[in-house]
Amino acid sequence: MYVLIGGAGLVGLNLAQRLVELGHTVALIDIDPAACRYAREQVGAMAFEGSAVSTDVLLEAGIRKADSLAAVLRDDALNLAMVTLAKHYGVSHILARMRHRDFEQPYRIAGAHHIISTVELAVSTMVNAIEYPQVESMMHFEQGQIEVLKLSIPSQGHVVGRSLAQIAQDSRFPQGSLIIGYQPHPHTDLVIPNGSTVLDPHSTVLIVTKPGSLHPMIDFIQG
Repeated sequence: MYVLIGGAGLVGLNLAQRLVELGHTVALIDIDPAACRYAREQVGAMAFEGSAVSTDVLLEAGIRKADSLAAVLRDDALNLAMVTLAKHYGVSHILARMRHRDFEQPYRIAGAHHIISTVELAVSTMVNAIEYPQVESMMHFEQGQIEVLKLSIPSQGHVVGRSLAQIAQDSRFPQGSLIIGYQPHPHTDLVIPNGSTVLDPHSTVLIVTKPGSLHPMIDFIQG
């Protein structure tokens, strides 16, 4: 996949690094010569020096052949312009980093398929870490209607040594919840479990649940 990134700041460079590691072809655009040089020499991506909202630079960077474009510039107005140009040149998958909430609707109108608010993401992550310190990680889906959380199994407890079928039949297991992933040990791969999967101590589970069931689920798994 050919991915074009507007902005070689901290977010842009780290995004490029991850995508390169996954085997994608990545090109960044930035006005900073040092950032472009770093992208080429340290990240292994292509880099084009210039404005990410210049049609000449975008065409040189290959926007017509880009499968995805990420606008992660330091200014919402510039990101909005880049999204608009990406839509114009027919990029099929467009992402934008949003700094100010007022730009959400303009981004959607301009053609962004995914809008990531870095401030809201950081705040949400910190709130989750404070509110649910037992949870290793948590993700929200469908405007917070569904939660996916990663929980560790204690060394002792009523879920240890029990199968998922037994756990699902327990009246204390929150209704509408499902264990969708299981990692027996920290250095093993996450697998999709079935009813016969038995939870070992110090293993990890991935759970889908509703927001109102978060505390009951944590208490059930780690109690």
